[in-house]
Amino acid sequence: MSVVDTVLTRVPTPLRGLVVRHRELVKFAFVGASTFAIDTALFYLLKWTVLEPKPVTAKVVAVLVATVVSYVLNREWAFRTRGGRRRHHEAGLYFLVSGTAVALYAAPLWISRYVLHLQTPHTTPLVEELADFTAGQVLGVLLGMAFRWWAFRRWVFPTREQESTEERSNVEPFPVERAAGERDGDQNGAPHEPDEERGVSRPAAG
Repeated sequence: MSVVDTVLTRVPTPLRGLVVRHRELVKFAFVGASTFAIDTALFYLLKWTVLEPKPVTAKVVAVLVATVVSYVLNREWAFRTRGGRRRHHEAGLYFLVSGTAVALYAAPLWISRYVLHLQTPHTTPLVEELADFTAGQVLGVLLGMAFRWWAFRRWVFPTREQESTEERSNVEPFPVERAAGERDGDQNGAPHEPDEERGVSRPAAG
């Protein structure tokens, strides 16, 4: 039994159908939660050590590392039923979109620090930590994930192989037999009747 099947067995029955219908979004959210943990851990590790005076730089580095992990998980799991692009084009678009998302991730933290001045000595260390977490790990993550969900489906993984196959199978074939009958018929589309049924006798052979 796969991980998804195991999780679905634990979902209450009224919600199971909703989860199945939106399983792609659920997988994307699961990947986002995993990379959120990586992002948060690395952000605070850098912020409290080698990049203590540069929290925005620490945030950017953490997001970039989490983005690499995110690409692998999204490509091989969350969006594995989608395709339509060559791998290098897909990877290039993925990191371009994710690079744009980095600005959305970092923007709330930048505003908190350098516009609202929610940092020491302008405020207490506790307020600074709460502001950093709210701006960087809540608002920034929500903005970045919303943008990436929309952009991934539109540009990076634009098609679903299963849906494309179903659409092709639902196309009604051109009625060849009917068209052939119309070509053999008269101008009004009625097929010619056999000579015997029309009362026309054929001359005897010989």
